[in-house]
Amino acid sequence: MMATATWKGTLLTDEPLAKYTSWRVGGPAERLYVPENKADLIAFIAELPVEEPLYWLGLGSNLLVRDGGVKGTVVHTRNRLKDLYLLDSERVYVEAGVPCAHVARFCSDLGLVGAEFLAGIPGTMGGALRMNAGAFGGETWRIVDKVETINRAGAVALRNHGEFEVAYRSVQGLRDEWFLSAQLLLRKGDSEASQQHIKSLLEKRNASQPTNKPTCGSVFKNPPGDYAARLIEACGLKGYAVGGAVVSEKHANFIENSGKASSADIETLIELIQNRVQAQFGVALETEVCRIGEKQ
Repeated sequence: MMATATWKGTLLTDEPLAKYTSWRVGGPAERLYVPENKADLIAFIAELPVEEPLYWLGLGSNLLVRDGGVKGTVVHTRNRLKDLYLLDSERVYVEAGVPCAHVARFCSDLGLVGAEFLAGIPGTMGGALRMNAGAFGGETWRIVDKVETINRAGAVALRNHGEFEVAYRSVQGLRDEWFLSAQLLLRKGDSEASQQHIKSLLEKRNASQPTNKPTCGSVFKNPPGDYAARLIEACGLKGYAVGGAVVSEKHANFIENSGKASSADIETLIELIQNRVQAQFGVALETEVCRIGEKQ
């Protein structure tokens, strides 16, 4: 694939992706690269042919990998781009592979407040940056000061918050780039109160969401002025199944893998939900989950 190899990570071929995703489904990646660290990833991407399809994978939440697998290269950042440290009194540096929940606890322990909501996001900072992930009324980009990006040539840039158009579950302004890290701007506060806030948020999540089941997190974006879960439940779809994919009885905006689901089962159920909600309420539900790969 490459003429030279200055990178030091692990390159796997025909690697099944089901074990890397929170839904536990998906076909193989043509190539899966696990970098040694950020510097190694930069070296790898600099050598990657420009025509090579490139995808990113963190905790594997908010992602549906189709059964036919993924052509091209998937970069796996979990536990690799993992630096997390205090830059100054109110700013935190966090790399793309750090789980959001770790960021919430780190900031709270330091008495920096504003990042508690990240405890409810079941993904890494890279994914949170890409989609402006949110939970419990908080959104990722409200606490972002700067981001570090990499393009297909391996060139790294430090960009300001203002260079992006940020909206609900949407970030525009990437120029064939991906996020490597972010600088979070927080405020000083009470560490104990912050930790208690995180605890209450997690209790609320565990009470209302199927956290012990294989899901991707929320499947659909909430439409303006309403909730996707309310619409789905009102259509009588809680517990509805296609193959091994089931609409959660606990929270209708979650689809569970009962243990035997295929990606096709999940995708068929997603489309069925969209059709039912459209027919009954005239609302076009947009997916929050990203879909990659080929159908089988």
